[in-house]
Amino acid sequence: MVIDDSNTIRRSAEIFLGQAGCEVILAEDGFDALAKITDFHPDLIFVDVMMPRLDGYQTCSLIKKHPRFKATPVIMLSSKDGLFDRARGRMVGSDEYLTKPFTKDSLLQAVGQHARQPV
Repeated sequence: MVIDDSNTIRRSAEIFLGQAGCEVILAEDGFDALAKITDFHPDLIFVDVMMPRLDGYQTCSLIKKHPRFKATPVIMLSSKDGLFDRARGRMVGSDEYLTKPFTKDSLLQAVGQHARQPV
């Protein structure tokens, strides 16, 4: 699953992951994602940090607090690369922190490291 308010980022991730044979579920924000997570049970979730309404930290925290999804890997996506941002991601339970713009290789490497069924 890719959660990002940017259509460009969602589309890029969908293309990169789709070319690698992944099934991709897209969500525009945290609320959209939370509704879809229970239906689709993604193996891995990429979430943008800066989104309206429910930011990536809040979204990650809610996912990780749910007993059914707390083991699902969550990878934060952000243009911010500071120590504080990375630490905050860890505090809410994220498994990794990728900076934007990401490359196809960095995205697929994260999938290979964290997905239950590696690419």
